[in-house]
Amino acid sequence: MIPTATGDDLPRRFADFDTLGDALDYAATGKRGLNFHDPRGQLARPYPFRALRDDAIQATYRLIAHGVRPGDRIALVAETGAEFAALFFGAVYAGAWPVPLPLPTSFGGKDSYIDQLAVQLKSSDARILFYPAELAAMASAAAEAQGAEGIDWESFAERPAPAADLPKADPDDIAYLQYSSGSTRFPHGVAVTHRSLLNNLAAHSHGMRLQDSDRCVSWLPWYHDMGLVGCLLSPVANQVSTDYLKTEDFARRPLAWLDLISRNEGTTLSYSPTFGYDICARRMSSQTKASDRFDLSRWRVAGNGADMIRPDVMQSFVDAFADAGFKASSFLPSYGLAEATLAVTIMPPGEGIVVELVEEHLLAGGGEADKNKPQRFRAIVNCGKAVRDMDVEIRDEDAGALPDRAIGKVWCRGPSVMAGYYRDPEATAACMAGGWLDTGDMGYLSDGYLYIVGRAKDMIIINGKNHWPQDIEWAVEQLPGFKAGDIAAFAITTPGGEETPAVLVQCRTSDNEERSRLRTEIRERVRAITGMNCVVELVPPRTLPRTSSGKLSRAKARNLYLSGEIQPYDIAA
Repeated sequence: MIPTATGDDLPRRFADFDTLGDALDYAATGKRGLNFHDPRGQLARPYPFRALRDDAIQATYRLIAHGVRPGDRIALVAETGAEFAALFFGAVYAGAWPVPLPLPTSFGGKDSYIDQLAVQLKSSDARILFYPAELAAMASAAAEAQGAEGIDWESFAERPAPAADLPKADPDDIAYLQYSSGSTRFPHGVAVTHRSLLNNLAAHSHGMRLQDSDRCVSWLPWYHDMGLVGCLLSPVANQVSTDYLKTEDFARRPLAWLDLISRNEGTTLSYSPTFGYDICARRMSSQTKASDRFDLSRWRVAGNGADMIRPDVMQSFVDAFADAGFKASSFLPSYGLAEATLAVTIMPPGEGIVVELVEEHLLAGGGEADKNKPQRFRAIVNCGKAVRDMDVEIRDEDAGALPDRAIGKVWCRGPSVMAGYYRDPEATAACMAGGWLDTGDMGYLSDGYLYIVGRAKDMIIINGKNHWPQDIEWAVEQLPGFKAGDIAAFAITTPGGEETPAVLVQCRTSDNEERSRLRTEIRERVRAITGMNCVVELVPPRTLPRTSSGKLSRAKARNLYLSGEIQPYDIAA
């Protein structure tokens, strides 16, 4: 088997299309495409864009014959492979809205996964759920629970595909519906239009200074915005050949990612959250020279995003792989979120990791530093400049603009920012104002560069995966003796720079042994639901702060906890 070409005589177009279908139509006239690899990084299936388009059109015909109409939501379990890609674009050509949904994880179990799928199917009101045959039992149970039709895509591909007239898409039509990977009990679906998508993809390629000789490698999941938009839809719209490892294969053998980059001589682009670089650096044996196995000298853009960027991890990766040709200047920090389609800011290529030291008391909410205590600093990574057509502002709590180097909430505005969450006007109103999006993240601007210092919004992001605090709180509420409002979950940063969830729980018992038992039970419950270890602190009743309307204020609870104003019970370990 021969992989799809890196170079091509087809003149490159940088996502300057009216619709995503138009983008695939054009890419299919060239020689580039997608390439799927086995767990050891060996080529299993080259998939030229031409073949993807042919399969997508056949899928469109089958969908139309099955009664699918424009605007229908078509859910797809996002397994990295040709079947998902063809059905995703088939739904797009049919005018339906593909809805990528996650694969099962190694924690939580069967019931947890069925519940997650069912909640997202309900939120999107999906008509059909497509899935690989090996997930038939769980996926069909979730579909049945929500009155959706469950179909495994292998059997669907065997159905007749009578030719039909395809609907004409408008740039302002919805292209797909994106759920955060952490959306479980409280899902937020972002409806992305063709215009928004292609604007962001063009801005992304412009920010990376995409070259005709570029080739991409990715292991990122296709249900996450960085994996779907950055590493599937962008290669189509910008005509970039891409090589894929499945996410679960990367998890088992992380260094297969670097093997693939080394083996494919044209590879210049690859993205990862911080934890991907971390696990690779840790896997390198101190007795093994990286140059004996890898050649990373052609890796031009080592993108980093999706979670807080840790400079110590980036340095560890450089230390581990410099003798294999990896250059620290290849690192390309970025900042983005699904609500902006993908990219908000990108570091100009070649500038690498730039760090500033910021006083800890400013990161915890400002105010005067305690002069009686030694000053502590945290390294904050520069996440680059706003992508083309995007405006970024830093605002205070009253939405007033702040000057350079003042820490506040990060707001952004541009053609790729969402109009709102699907069927959720309340959540939309909470984060949108006059076309501007309150990202919920905290940061500051310096000479046009954005520095992200943490999250004001409630999202907890660990190892590149989103977790809604409501899910954690709900899990604890199911235990006897607790109720809504007793629990506040948020992210904290350890002294080593890692993020971890903290859970504050109002406890009414005065028995120390019972408190210890409860803390252990809560920790195990959270781990069972989310797969994460967490810090559990029991606090007195009526400790957790409320807003003026009586709602729990997680951001204030976090600040009070970090400042020491909330004092947990002292419980023997």
